[in-house]
Amino acid sequence: MAAEIIHPHTADTDDPIDPAFALHRGGKMEVRATVPVRDADELSLAYTPGVARVCTAIAEQPDLVHDYTWKSSTVAVVTDGTAVLGLGDIGPEASLPVMEGKAILFKQFGGVDAVPLALDCTDVDELVETVVRLAPSFGGINLEDISAPRCFEVERRLQDRLDIPVFHDDQHGTAIVTLAALWNAAKVTGREIGELRAVISGAGAAGVAIAKILLEAGIGDVAVCDRKGVVHEGRDDLTPVKRMAAELTNKARLTGTLADALDGADVFVGVSGGTVPEEAVARMAENCLIFAMANPTPEIHPEVAHRYAAVVATGRSDFPNQINNVLAFPGIFAGALQVRASRITEGMKLAAAQALAAVVEDELSPTRVIPSPFDERVAPAVTRAVAEAARREGVARR
Repeated sequence: MAAEIIHPHTADTDDPIDPAFALHRGGKMEVRATVPVRDADELSLAYTPGVARVCTAIAEQPDLVHDYTWKSSTVAVVTDGTAVLGLGDIGPEASLPVMEGKAILFKQFGGVDAVPLALDCTDVDELVETVVRLAPSFGGINLEDISAPRCFEVERRLQDRLDIPVFHDDQHGTAIVTLAALWNAAKVTGREIGELRAVISGAGAAGVAIAKILLEAGIGDVAVCDRKGVVHEGRDDLTPVKRMAAELTNKARLTGTLADALDGADVFVGVSGGTVPEEAVARMAENCLIFAMANPTPEIHPEVAHRYAAVVATGRSDFPNQINNVLAFPGIFAGALQVRASRITEGMKLAAAQALAAVVEDELSPTRVIPSPFDERVAPAVTRAVAEAARREGVARR
């Protein structure tokens, strides 16, 4: 049965049984001044005529915008509302509570200011042009909840045109946290990542990005599966993105269904939804690793997964080993902004994953392969690692 929709104009929004409406009333964020305006002198400095001197200086030396405006500490959280959480294409207005939530996570966990921008356009050309015109106000662009395969093109085209970081968190944030947890899960079972064969259920934004970063990290082999089975070069129904994934992955040349691919596999990574039959899980390798990350219902329920796996992770906060993007994106942007990076490179992503994994390297257990989002060591570690990697990669400008 479909979930009941509670409308705020009919619901009792103060009802403690459903406090979400009470929390969201009026929105979850506001804009505050960082300087006082208490008298005429302060007004003349914060606004005219004092502001004109700063504007003139920036016009003569554009890089000063980072020193004398919020640009160096602020990102735009941009969506078109086409792939919001598990809700799908719900439009820009309905996506705004999620974008506000993302913005407050940036501030809470990374000290980064963020502005939610829900755009009323889904055409790729219009979306790119709109963000390009908004970009002068921001030090980075976080793309959020844009449907695949459009999200790949939007990110690529924006990064080609802008000299600030463009980061699609649904792709790369998920991939970074997954890699960090997998590194540690392999250690818990006495293996290296290069010894593992992984199967990814889901060939959308997250699935393709996870496959790419696992390959960068040196995984033994990885196969990506969509609704029709293994993504391989012999299929004639692949999108350009899936074609690229087929060319990069599946050294074992697997074909067939997801269940076929899981036979003897060391790792399952689920970013697709649906349910994997227990008999398919039972055919995975001994001491396998199961990362079933669909929300709210994992592809393999932890109770089932624990019958076969040495380490189990999900996307949920009520089970151990939550794969949560908030472990990555605040520190990644904080580090990139700190050094005024022009982009976020593959090396910076790997550095973020390594730093995240290292936070708990002395505390590893089957139920602790990734830190809690509330571990105060996370954001500083990721920030430092990303800033250092940006300098090594030659994309830092200070």
